[in-house]
Amino acid sequence: MSQEINSLSRLVSLEDRDFQRLSTFIMNHYGIKLPPAKKTLVQCRLQKRLKAYNMSNFGDYIDFLFSSAGREKELSNMINEICTNKTDFFREPIHFDFLSQTGLKEYLSKTGKRSLSVWSAGCSSGEEPYTIAMTLREYARLEHYIDFTIVATDISTKVLQVGMQGIYNEEKISMIPHGIKKEYFLKGKNSYSQQVRVNSDLRKAVNFQQFNLLSSDYTIFGMFDIIFCRNVLIYFERAIQYSIIQKLCKQLNSGGYLFLGHSETTMGLILPLKTVRPSIFIKTD
Repeated sequence: MSQEINSLSRLVSLEDRDFQRLSTFIMNHYGIKLPPAKKTLVQCRLQKRLKAYNMSNFGDYIDFLFSSAGREKELSNMINEICTNKTDFFREPIHFDFLSQTGLKEYLSKTGKRSLSVWSAGCSSGEEPYTIAMTLREYARLEHYIDFTIVATDISTKVLQVGMQGIYNEEKISMIPHGIKKEYFLKGKNSYSQQVRVNSDLRKAVNFQQFNLLSSDYTIFGMFDIIFCRNVLIYFERAIQYSIIQKLCKQLNSGGYLFLGHSETTMGLILPLKTVRPSIFIKTD
């Protein structure tokens, strides 16, 4: 306990005025809400960034961050520390059950397609897009042949690197059925015996790219048949949520599916979407 107290006492304090400067900047550029209750979290997460530049106060750090050199060198490091990235394989499994049991068959029958384009927006460290890839691979193996591509985007370059490598602690896949683990994961050896890696075939199916959902141009990725944007909108204000969903809808093919997190809603928003099941929507003409 005394060590924890001593550690906290060594933290550089984040003054209210500096927190306000930083939170306003993050809101304007990334749409992420940082209410006053988050000040201690921000203070703790950015300690290592001050240390990296041998700075003794947040005022100097923020001045540097806002400079042209800071925006080029430090901006991505700052947002990597600020962003919360909580995800798991097969998180909210009802979505993947829907695809494998109902959604894919209905969409493929209706459109006649055998090649699907999928977007995992806010993909974090890659568990979601790899879960999508496994779901589609299993459907193709057990039902009908389909090909697919998955674009996986996040604002954090740190988590994108994890996703591209596809290396995870073995405990992350403990709840995945044995047959799926055997098919799609490689177990590490020797000093890496507690780790697994997504196999190369599945890694090649996922294209990781950095993207800010506040961007005005969503067209760079083309059109999609399926879009996952789960547990991302909760960090934005309602008006920004609406704007993001509108832009997602424009990139979703008619009859395609949009998946949101279970705590996110489109209630009260005018959108070309029909609710199929809670948090699962189909784009209407």
